[in-house]
Order: sequence, then C-alpha cells, then structure tokens
Amino acid sequence: MRAEPGARERRLGYALGMLSVGAGAAPDLDAWLPDAAVRTHHRRSVAATAADLWRVAQEIRLADTRALGRLVRWRIPGTAAAQTYGQLFRSYPFTILDEGEHFLVSGLCGRIWTLERDYPRLSGAREFTAWDQPGTVRVVFAHWVLGRGAGMAELCSEARVQPIDRTAGLRLKALWAVIGRFEPLVASEPLSQAARRVRRS
Repeated sequence: MRAEPGARERRLGYALGMLSVGAGAAPDLDAWLPDAAVRTHHRRSVAATAADLWRVAQEIRLADTRALGRLVRWRIPGTAAAQTYGQLFRSYPFTILDEGEHFLVSGLCGRIWTLERDYPRLSGAREFTAWDQPGTVRVVFAHWVLGRGAGMAELCSEARVQPIDRTAGLRLKALWAVIGRFEPLVASEPLSQAARRVRRS
C-alpha cells in the first residue's frame, strides 16, 4: 500500500527520530521507503508465544535455509554459512533502523546488483534516510512477530527496495527479472524453518 500524498515528508521526520512500534503492531515501513519499486511480504502462523517464536526465528542460520542461504552468500560475498539471520541483519552491510522486543528493521544502501560488496558502511538511521547517491538503491528488511491470541503467533517479514534514480531503477528491474521469480519460495524459507522448530520445542 503506497503512502498517501504528503505523507512522505511527515513520516521521514519521524524516521529520523527512530520509530518504535508497540506490542502487537507492525513496523511502519512507509516511514523508511514509501515509494519502493519492489515490495515482498511473507508470514507464517504457528501455535506458540510471540516471545518463543521470535527467539527461534533469530537463531535460524543461513546454512539452515539452503536456497536463501546460498543466495545471500552469493549476493554478499564473505558471509559465513554459520551466521544466524539475527546476526546478519544487525551487522555490515546492514544497519539497524529500529528494533524492539519482537521486531527488527534493518537497511542497506548501494549497488545490490554487483558481487563486490558495493555497500557503504552506514552509521545508522539518519544516514540511511539521507542517502541519495545516484546509481544506487536503498533497501529495508523488516521482521516481526505478532501475538494473535488463542495461543497463536505470526512471524512476518517484508522487504522493500527503492532506487535513487532512473539508472538504478533500470538495473534493479534487470536484477529482479532474474531473482524475482524465485522470491516467493526462497524468501519464505526462514519463516518455515522457524515455524517447524518452535512446534518441536
């Protein structure tokens, strides 16, 4: 859902001060990338507490997700297979934009179509919001858990990519033509793994 006219300026002001969501609420990603060219969303419901589901989700390793793990290590050379997704989204090339008890919003900027770790080392949310280098994109990854009552919880993830200019938009379009067809299956792997593990715990 796109932000309403005029909302971008208002929300970016809040983004500079860091947005924190309340219990049972989803992060407002329009505060970070309201005009994304690519948006993906996945969710899994499971019989568990929000706390247990979030803890298990943070412990999933790249090696536990065969397809997505390989894709991440291909796109971000040097990433260890033993690294957890919780660690991945809290370390370079990502920067934490917002974090709470059961949610994490991370961002990165750069040329995501290269294989050279062509990403700046961002200091935090302010630098992410201000990023405007031509020929690059800004990317947000958000993960959160919602309590659904009756002993159920829902693990959610959303990614957004917003090109800085037309050149970056064309490169993003070419990249997405290659990987976009696999995204629904591949990107949901960590959620499925977390759901299975929390059922067994």
